[in-house]
Amino acid sequence: MSKHEKLLLKILSGTSDANIQFKDLCNLLKDFGFEVRIRGSHHIFRKEGMAEKINLQREGNKSKPYQVKQVRNLIVKYKLGGKY
Repeated sequence: MSKHEKLLLKILSGTSDANIQFKDLCNLLKDFGFEVRIRGSHHIFRKEGMAEKINLQREGNKSKPYQVKQVRNLIVKYKLGGKY
């Protein structure tokens, strides 16, 4: 199982939202085809065909738990997780 798959399963499980590394979450979104624009501390991700934008800010080296939840909801809504 690749690092990408492990992270995806960790996010989809919802049990450790406070322990997701910020850079790993950003890389996962890039792997899903999101484009990133950085404005100060805000990393704004958008993807063609999606009305929603994802706005991430780091909290130390971790992602904010509510933002991980937003990412999880988009993965489920648009079925970005593939077989997961």
